[in-house]
Amino acid sequence: MDEFRIRAGSFPRFAAPFAAPLVLFFAVCLLLGAIFTNSTPLGVLIGALATAALLAVLVGKHRRLASGTVVRFAPDGVELSDSYGFRTRLRWPDITRIDVVDTQLANPRRIGRPGGVQVRAQALRSVGLIGWGERTVPSRVPGWMRDRLARVPVDPATGRPEVAIPLGEFDPLWERGPMGDWVRRHRPDLMGR
Repeated sequence: MDEFRIRAGSFPRFAAPFAAPLVLFFAVCLLLGAIFTNSTPLGVLIGALATAALLAVLVGKHRRLASGTVVRFAPDGVELSDSYGFRTRLRWPDITRIDVVDTQLANPRRIGRPGGVQVRAQALRSVGLIGWGERTVPSRVPGWMRDRLARVPVDPATGRPEVAIPLGEFDPLWERGPMGDWVRRHRPDLMGR
């Protein structure tokens, strides 16, 4: 069995989907701070401090995610687990394809004023394994995520949901490394080589 962890240096990639909401948050805090203090420099300071606090929350979430997210390759299949309690399992015969995987880390709903500036957090895109597998979800997940998971296609023969394991989040060049070797060994038909 081989284990791979998300690379700790991927914080900019992790934070990129939150860039637009952070800019909007800064602007709102700046305006509110300037109005309530009647001072533009204090408004800028309040906006910067509030945005820095929110960025610190993202850093904490990234550390927890990076330290606890593991993909394991074994003779019977591939498993992804994280420190929040999510677990996804794919047996080798049940993998249907290698394709783009969108990992949505935050509510995809747009925030902002109707008719005005609106932003939303984008999904992380990478390449990974997709197939009919098993998914364990922690009891406390946001409603938007529960709704999204309920709409995932289900295999009519087995009732198992379509799941994805984003190997590109662990190593963008995974196909050339040890993870690719596992796939070539157990499912050479997926690699096209």
